[in-house]
Amino acid sequence: MISTPRNLFADVPAGLTEEQVVTLLRAPGVRIERIVSTGQASPPDFWYDQPGAEWVLLLQGAATLRIEGEPEPTFLASGSHIHIPAHVRHRVEWTQTDPPTIWLALHFA
Repeated sequence: MISTPRNLFADVPAGLTEEQVVTLLRAPGVRIERIVSTGQASPPDFWYDQPGAEWVLLLQGAATLRIEGEPEPTFLASGSHIHIPAHVRHRVEWTQTDPPTIWLALHFA
């Protein structure tokens, strides 16, 4: 069955106290999310260590990621994308507030 078309830039909230994560598609071995950040970052000393890989596309805004073992943070601007293999520890150090940072995240096994 074909789903109803939706727009990734529709209904983008502003001034969130927490990131908004909306699952757009879930199927065996894959999950696609739209994430909206408005200045949020990972808590101090927190690292993501995910069992599956993640490919992230920054649609709008900007962000800085810290990848464990990398000497410098990774800056992402609109249009930037990055593949993060499973169990590569990473964290979000900064996200732009205006305009809100919009991510498209593809999680896969």
